[in-house]
Amino acid sequence: QVQLVESGGGLVQAGGSLRLSCAASGRTFSSYSMGWFRQAPGKEREFVAGISRRGGSTYYVDSVKGRFTISRDNAKNTVYLQMNSLKPEDTAVYYCAGRGGSSSHYPQHEYDYWGQGTQVTVSS
Repeated sequence: QVQLVESGGGLVQAGGSLRLSCAASGRTFSSYSMGWFRQAPGKEREFVAGISRRGGSTYYVDSVKGRFTISRDNAKNTVYLQMNSLKPEDTAVYYCAGRGGSSSHYPQHEYDYWGQGTQVTVSS
């Protein structure tokens, strides 16, 4: 039911910031828990951050806590990932994903909708 399109990726120097956006189609966006995932070269895709359907609850993987902030604007059908103090190890393709539900995060395989990804490269 939902189509997702990520944007905002690019090349940034270590210590810099970047803001990713994920635009969703459909009238039921506010019914979906949304998350950001990433896949670095040679590694498995991993969960990065999640947010509940109305934005009241968030969850982050330990490696990005204090540096990344996930947020959403249901009126704009958009979820964001503000990334600060970027490190070379943050380099990856970042994906936006959605799942019907009220929690901030779920196991990867339970997410039903995925974007095509946007490349984030952090130089040292």
